[in-house]
Amino acid sequence: MPEPKETIAIASDHAGVNLKAELKQELQALGYEALDLGPDGPASVDYPDYANKLAEAIGIGRAKRGVLVCGTGIGISMAANRHRHLRAAVVHDVTTARLTRLHNDANVLCLGARITGADVAKDCLRVFLTTDFEGGRHQNRVAKLG
Repeated sequence: MPEPKETIAIASDHAGVNLKAELKQELQALGYEALDLGPDGPASVDYPDYANKLAEAIGIGRAKRGVLVCGTGIGISMAANRHRHLRAAVVHDVTTARLTRLHNDANVLCLGARITGADVAKDCLRVFLTTDFEGGRHQNRVAKLG
């Protein structure tokens, strides 16, 4: 019997809707279930609303990890980090994607559609999803976050 696919929640604001669509396709190509929380088009929306939707989905167990996209990744990460069960990190390359998993046990990847190109964003996504938390000396620090 095949193992069930992990569900990854994904959301954006209007600036990130196109990159979100590409990352959703990448998730599916990698064998993940993508829980798309919106928006579906380029009409202006408020990024905190979508960070909150993702936080709710993770909080109730619909997904364990998530991806958020806005223009820079900064605003949506700030909104996400207001939720104690989220550790959202803005990354710009595979090194920051790897280190946020290794050292910070981030459970939400944040990307800036106006900052990071689609190919780099996909590389970041792959590294984020395949890197485990190192624990050890980092465990005490991460425990103080939530």
